[in-house]
Formats: sequence, C-alpha cells, structure tokens
Amino acid sequence: MHSRFSQQIKSLLQRLAEQSLTIGDILAETSERGFSLVISLLVLPFLLPMPPGFTGPFGAACLLLSAQMVLGRRTPWLPRKIANYQFPHAIAQIILHNLHRVTRMLEKITRPRLAQIASHPWIWRLNGLCIFWLTILLILPIPFTNPIPTVGILLLAVAMIESDGLLICISYVITALITLFFGFLGYALWFATLKN
Repeated sequence: MHSRFSQQIKSLLQRLAEQSLTIGDILAETSERGFSLVISLLVLPFLLPMPPGFTGPFGAACLLLSAQMVLGRRTPWLPRKIANYQFPHAIAQIILHNLHRVTRMLEKITRPRLAQIASHPWIWRLNGLCIFWLTILLILPIPFTNPIPTVGILLLAVAMIESDGLLICISYVITALITLFFGFLGYALWFATLKN
C-alpha cells in the first residue's frame, strides 16, 4: 500500500526519539524514496537563513544524489563519510518536525495522478536534472535567495514521493520560472557592475 510521505516522517521522528539516525539509516529505511526524502532533509533548512559552512556539504550531497537520478539509479548511494553523518539530535528533530508540517500541508493538494508521467523512467531522470540545476542555484553565493530554489526542490521531491504526475509538471514550470528569475538577477548584477 502506498504510504504517505508524512507517515514516513512521523515514523522517523519516533525512531529518532529512541536513537540517533544517520543519513545512511534514512536511506536504508526508505529505499527508492530515500532520494527524495534525504534531498528534502538536506534542503529544508535553506528555507531559513543558514549559518556559514552548511551550504557546501549539504549542497554537495544533493548534487551527488540528483546526479545519480540523472544516470537512472533507483538505489541511492553516498560516500561513507556522508552516509555516516549524524545530524545533532536536537537539529534533526527540528528539521524532521518542520518537514512533517510542510509535507502535511502539501499532501492536501497532492495525490497519485497521471501515473504514466510519474512512473516513466525518463521523467525520473528529468526530475534528477531539475533538482541538480536547482541545487546549483541554491548554492550560488547570492544573499537571501536560498528559499527560492528550495521551494522548487521540495515541490518536486514531494511530487515524486506521492507519484503525482500533475505536480511534477507544475514543478517543471516553477523550475523554469526560478531559472528566469536567477537569469534576470544575474543580468541585473552584471549590468550594475558595468555601470560602476
């Protein structure tokens, strides 16, 4: 039976109350869904201002996972050093709790739809490409822009987990709009540099 994303987050929260979890533990428990789940966990903190030093490691892990999706992998792999990374217990609880709240809200508008799109192997690769691109935009050193690509990544991740082909298509449109926004921002910065 197709379990909802929020149910998996709730299960992880219950496990976290008993023991610390590594990224590898989460991947092992969620199998194919682990791609989207771990990517969501890694990018969710970027909805708020992040302290220095987190963008690089979290962004690198997202790039590695999304690159594997582009290559068609269905079982995620991470280097041992990253897989053994353990979020500090208090931080992990906050992230999972917030992710549970976000997914509960998103689940009100998402459900399994357009199964042919959601399950197509080339759509899986395209989703990976979009997440890879949005992660690049996320780690660009542009102040106050982190939440914008983060929203795109989270929408796509939830759409994949819920097998919602319609939301996947909407996420492509949002990815294009985010790309246009960053293109406009880059042009504005370049133009301002020329004037100076």
